[in-house]
Amino acid sequence: MICLAAFAMLNAADEWVTYLGEKGPGKGKHIVFLAGDEEYRSEEGLPQLAKILAFRHGFKCTVLFSINKRGEIDPNTTNNQPGMEALETADLCIMLLRFRQWPYSHMSHFVNYCFSGKPIIALRTSTHAFNYPLDSQSPLRKFSWNSKEWHGGFGKNLLGETWVSHWGVHGQEATRGIVETSATNHPILKGVSNIFGTTDVYEAAPPIDAEILVRGAVLAGMRISDPRAKVTRTGGVWTQQQQLTATGGAAVDHFGFSVALSS
Repeated sequence: MICLAAFAMLNAADEWVTYLGEKGPGKGKHIVFLAGDEEYRSEEGLPQLAKILAFRHGFKCTVLFSINKRGEIDPNTTNNQPGMEALETADLCIMLLRFRQWPYSHMSHFVNYCFSGKPIIALRTSTHAFNYPLDSQSPLRKFSWNSKEWHGGFGKNLLGETWVSHWGVHGQEATRGIVETSATNHPILKGVSNIFGTTDVYEAAPPIDAEILVRGAVLAGMRISDPRAKVTRTGGVWTQQQQLTATGGAAVDHFGFSVALSS
């Protein structure tokens, strides 16, 4: 039987949620989750992960959402992510973002965190987390996924890749994770098995200093037992100052993303 030793706190406007762990190895550490994508249900998956890390491991976990003008969680609202001040006390940031266009008042907290040297775990569409107009006069435009000024923006420069393309036919070809032989005992993969996702995987070209842990094999069907499709590719995760990026996975998947790590 598992004892769920934690409780949740909501702010006055219910714009974000904090789960307070009472005991465990994470006691005294703060994780901030950034949920903001229109495709892979980060507003569902990240609170689930936050609860696990708080209830079972003792972390303080704060989940921030995209909020519309009515005060509702709305992944299609790309310019409002209340509570970003939480990053000031964060020990880890876990993000699943897609094409956000935050104002400076929100983005400044994220920028400060990114260059603080603290760790980031970036999932799926976080490689193309931001989408500022190319003709924007804002200094934030360089974080855009298609930035020419800072080639590839936030994703390319801090995570190792920006948006390139999908591999696999969505809804018809799933993805199975193939662990690299050299990575079998890597601590990132401790306890991990049967990596599988019904969503497809993104193309990524890891930096030359990346250590690939798992490759994403596109399947010929939607079951983990299906054979590989005729074309497969490498999914990617890589780190820069302790940054982990996964180019696959969604709330409906079974850990389903490909990862690679560089020191």
